[in-house]
Amino acid sequence: MIVVFGSINLDLVARVARLPRPGETITGDSFATLPGGKGANQALAARRAGAEVAMAGAVGSDSFADDALSGLVAAGVDIDWIRRVGVLTGVALIHVDSAGQNAITVVPGANAAADAAVVPDTALAAGMTLLLQLEVPMDRVCAIASRASKRGARVILNAAPAHALSAALLSDLDVLIVNALEAGAIADALDMPGAPENFAAALHRRYGCAVMVTLGSRGIVAAVDGALLSVDAPAVHVVDTTGAGDAFAGVLAAALDRGADWPTAIAEGVAAGSLACTAPGAQRALPEAAAIRTLAASVASKMRSGPLSAAP
Repeated sequence: MIVVFGSINLDLVARVARLPRPGETITGDSFATLPGGKGANQALAARRAGAEVAMAGAVGSDSFADDALSGLVAAGVDIDWIRRVGVLTGVALIHVDSAGQNAITVVPGANAAADAAVVPDTALAAGMTLLLQLEVPMDRVCAIASRASKRGARVILNAAPAHALSAALLSDLDVLIVNALEAGAIADALDMPGAPENFAAALHRRYGCAVMVTLGSRGIVAAVDGALLSVDAPAVHVVDTTGAGDAFAGVLAAALDRGADWPTAIAEGVAAGSLACTAPGAQRALPEAAAIRTLAASVASKMRSGPLSAAP
């Protein structure tokens, strides 16, 4: 089973011809309110990929809460560890341009009150998977990662939004997932090389965790088990890139949780991230297991592998 501790938001999405510049007011083409938040998105992605998933976090007691939870409830994600607190549900303000690129502002709201202590130790035992992000307080992310690591659970962190990470947290991880920007923030703080291949190799050597650096349309580079794996993303018609990274993280976690090997898990993650770009919104664009595995077969056939020593 996968336990996700993370954010739950309602996304306020405006579609525009282009992203506004600082100080500029533009006219949008459409507007929608959609369930989101990195934690909830990744929980739903894992569930649609076939995993049993429980979500821990917080929403408010306002009118946004039920809408924010609707996707999880419909998919059968266990929400018993989601608390209702006396502040507003988190929101994300999202602009999406005609090329599918986005600009996002997150207002944490209730996510600041998310409490990892609601997850019992029995849910963090060997054979379980804990999936984390950084849209809830860092001290609580570190606390549950430490608990899970000590009890033998697999600990996966998608270090987004970009944030420096402590050596203690990195030592508790089995898998780190970042994009190129996030890798740069961590590399600067740890005095490591910032180029994706070199960063993945250096952090894998130092801390032993698998390191995934997602590169958008260029796919991914990963340092796993002493090797460098890379694969390009498949060509798709991009409508909206919102949630693509969450699709990758949730589906990778689901594949690892069921015992898939690294090439299979990475291929399924890349396939899911690509498919998530082909429809608008975050959660409603997350693909189902059959579509993921069909595309993943093609992705896996193009995966490249090389020695870790090839990176400085």
